[in-house]
Amino acid sequence: MYLFKKCVIALSINIALISSGFACTTLLAGSEATNDGSLIIARSADSDALKAQHFIIHPAKDNQTGIYSTREHKGANDFSYPLPKSSLRYTTVPNWKTQLHGATGFNELGVGVSGTESIFASPKALTFDPYVEDTGITEDDIPDVLLSRAKTAREAIELLGNIIETQGAGEGFGVAVVDKNELWYLETGTGHHWIAQRLPKDQYFATGNQGRLQFYDVKSEDILGSKNLVEFAVDNGLYNPAKDSAFNFSKAYTRDDERDRTYNDPRVWIIQQQFNPSLKQAVDDGRNFAPFLIPEKKISVEEAKAMLRNHFEGTKHDPYTNGLNGNETWRPISVFRTYEAHVMQVRPEFPQEIGEVTYVGLGMADLTAFVPYYSGLKEYPAHYSIGTDKADSDSVYWKYRKLQTLVMTDYPTLAPIVKKAYQEWEEKTALEQKEMENKYLAMIKTDKVGADKMLNEFNLRVMSDAEKLTENLTNELFTIRTKDIQSDIFFANKSKKD
Repeated sequence: MYLFKKCVIALSINIALISSGFACTTLLAGSEATNDGSLIIARSADSDALKAQHFIIHPAKDNQTGIYSTREHKGANDFSYPLPKSSLRYTTVPNWKTQLHGATGFNELGVGVSGTESIFASPKALTFDPYVEDTGITEDDIPDVLLSRAKTAREAIELLGNIIETQGAGEGFGVAVVDKNELWYLETGTGHHWIAQRLPKDQYFATGNQGRLQFYDVKSEDILGSKNLVEFAVDNGLYNPAKDSAFNFSKAYTRDDERDRTYNDPRVWIIQQQFNPSLKQAVDDGRNFAPFLIPEKKISVEEAKAMLRNHFEGTKHDPYTNGLNGNETWRPISVFRTYEAHVMQVRPEFPQEIGEVTYVGLGMADLTAFVPYYSGLKEYPAHYSIGTDKADSDSVYWKYRKLQTLVMTDYPTLAPIVKKAYQEWEEKTALEQKEMENKYLAMIKTDKVGADKMLNEFNLRVMSDAEKLTENLTNELFTIRTKDIQSDIFFANKSKKD
């Protein structure tokens, strides 16, 4: 079949339709909601396929002075904040152009940040307290500011909340922060108002570009928020206590209109169907979806990956399997313009070096390998910190992205090959991880240096194996497409000879 030209045109239409908005999808799971007692954050970061990601380790620094400046990095605006005198070691996966907006990262004390989920305040709320677009904090800055100094997840949330109140938020966002004891999620309301809630241990939370937090109790240890959060809503007609008995943050502060019905609601609906299949609710009733649920089946790292890869497969709303459909009304979780997706796992019972693992999938989640990166990893190969908005032959980002672009020229034929190969690789790697972790636990009792060396060698080898598999798959698929195109435009003479 000669589908190359037609599919590329469809892909271009698809990109044009979706690139005007920026979006992410987030899942959080408490320790009693997971199959192994771990805390899990899963999030996709979606904006532009030409957005190469770099892997960065920021070393600890002492006796710092001066100011952190977004403008100096050519970031989104002119936000600035004092540098910490003593900066912690931390990791980020930032945008190639600015080295900011680190989508995921952990610091040396075990605090992890995933940010951000783009959310939108209601137009009415913003008339009274608009975003501080020129100097307020944005997703560019949050990981670097928090991870460089926060000792606990709660401290990170309190710090971010204070910055929003005093300097303002430059945009609407949701941020997940985790440590070995708890998992928090913060959402902005307006330029200076916010709410955060500690995830109940036995529940999960799912969101897709919506303000989803609702309940607020100033006396609760599980909830934090801006000063006068409720009073501001009352004073400005965002909440009427006489009419609405209970204050609802999302209803008072965040947008809820026809855009949510097809762009956001279906993603939350499909996640809740995955973990609570007996739940019956209309797809377009997102405002009434429960923000927190006890899952009917325990959530695993593999289930979190499957969530990130979801594109309504098996339904009429799948925009890929039956030919690329840029006019599909339901926005799927896995989109081509995802530049990275990750699953952050914290296992408190293990040493931090192996207890914190981030599974990063570069590019489109449906067509990538989720590679484990342990917090004990000392350094990244050089080509993990290169790459731009133009394809190259060296950066790790573009090795995955080239394969995905090739698959999308004939998704029905090529995607099953790639997905099967990555699934087998992930299953094999998971078994190897268990063996390595058991060996690490035994070794650290007598040889911590040797155990750390073994962990690093293992992690680097796993990263290399995933990269080699991707290169081999790219060659395999190019061979298939070459045969396809040749068969359609062979122009043979009657004797079938040259």
